[in-house]
Amino acid sequence: MTKYDFAKEMKSYYNAKKKPETVNFDERKYLTILGVGEPAGAEFTAATEALYPLAYGVKKICKGNEQDFGVAKLEGLWWVNGDKHALEVDRSEWHWKLMIQMPSFVTQEIYEAALDATIAKKKLDKLGDIVFENYKEGKSVQMTHIGPYATEPETINMIFDYIRENALQVAGLHHEIYISDPRKTDPEKLKTIIRYPVKE
Repeated sequence: MTKYDFAKEMKSYYNAKKKPETVNFDERKYLTILGVGEPAGAEFTAATEALYPLAYGVKKICKGNEQDFGVAKLEGLWWVNGDKHALEVDRSEWHWKLMIQMPSFVTQEIYEAALDATIAKKKLDKLGDIVFENYKEGKSVQMTHIGPYATEPETINMIFDYIRENALQVAGLHHEIYISDPRKTDPEKLKTIIRYPVKE
């Protein structure tokens, strides 16, 4: 049985350069959950603690169908309401959508079966908030940020400079892909892909 590996099959999605680059992504399937609050806060933590068991529940069903896959990296779309920059408001006001990408062979029926099984096993309130949906980012600019999350503005400024220099405009939400596990990685060595959808 072949095991689908996101890192190998989607190299430009999960592996960005240390300088801004333009990429393009088709529509893909995801498990997603919405929330508000600071990263690693109570709601954020509860959301991740629900997402992963469900992702592994989907994996279990697929493996039983001879279509195994490695669970993908956690991702997050981030925004704030109003006209202020995210760094100008309290982190408790940050909105996010956490995401884990699913292979193309995952169906609505598989998702529903996995959700029922995971709810019965885990009894996590947030499981009911998870949605199985499509998301298309299209043309985007991305770059790998190395270091603690607090220094991300330096990388974001490099991305924005590149966007301006190439006569592009931001056309979507701030997107992060967490390549490193912050629980197991030195903050100075954390790798996070930062991405912005763009248009001409």
